[in-house]
Amino acid sequence: MDTPLAPSTLEMSNPQQTALEQPPELDIEELQRHMVVTRRKVAAGQYLYRNGQPFHALYLVHAGFLKTCELSEDGREQVTGFRMRGDLLGVESIGLAVHTCDAVALEDSQIWELPYPPVLNACLQVPELQIRLSSALAEEIRRDRSWMLTIGTLPAEQRVAAFLLDLASRLARLGFSARHFILRMGRADIASFLALKHETVSRALSHLEQLEYISVLRREVKLLDIPKLSACAGTPRTIQ
Repeated sequence: MDTPLAPSTLEMSNPQQTALEQPPELDIEELQRHMVVTRRKVAAGQYLYRNGQPFHALYLVHAGFLKTCELSEDGREQVTGFRMRGDLLGVESIGLAVHTCDAVALEDSQIWELPYPPVLNACLQVPELQIRLSSALAEEIRRDRSWMLTIGTLPAEQRVAAFLLDLASRLARLGFSARHFILRMGRADIASFLALKHETVSRALSHLEQLEYISVLRREVKLLDIPKLSACAGTPRTIQ
């Protein structure tokens, strides 16, 4: 099995700090004993799948970073989520004949393709897969509900603060630093995801920096005062 893409050194942290919070890691070699698992490399900017393409597999992110997006009624791209290592893509299309959104790599990524429905049969033999699949479905529902509430009730600056905290928390669960990381997505993608204008996101980041809650240098972000950033977002502090 190929070595995964190495994360930036500034993102490295203690991988044991939140290990108990993680669902079991999938054993790819074990899965391959029950079905054909294909490793795919997806270059930055390349689509993993497109809206309308036949749905025939789930995709486990082994390394890298991707976004999912849909076309709005006026033809604009609407970012619906960001996926990183350990995330399953394609779960939104289970039960349908075709994919309902696009998935595109924001950096060079490695993906494990799990054919569907053979993956369901493998679940009977690999309990970890059943847990991961159930966790992915539940997380998809929770995350959609949470962001619908955030976007529907919070002003722009609070949305941006909540976004940074959510991303930091997800990175921490992977063993990376929650205080110092690189944004794999651009301002336009963040704006699309948060239902804001590009300029609004830039202004919000600048103001949060002026308040000394964060430090931003292009795509490099440091969270300087997590308690105040959490208070700004109106969320309980969940990051150490």
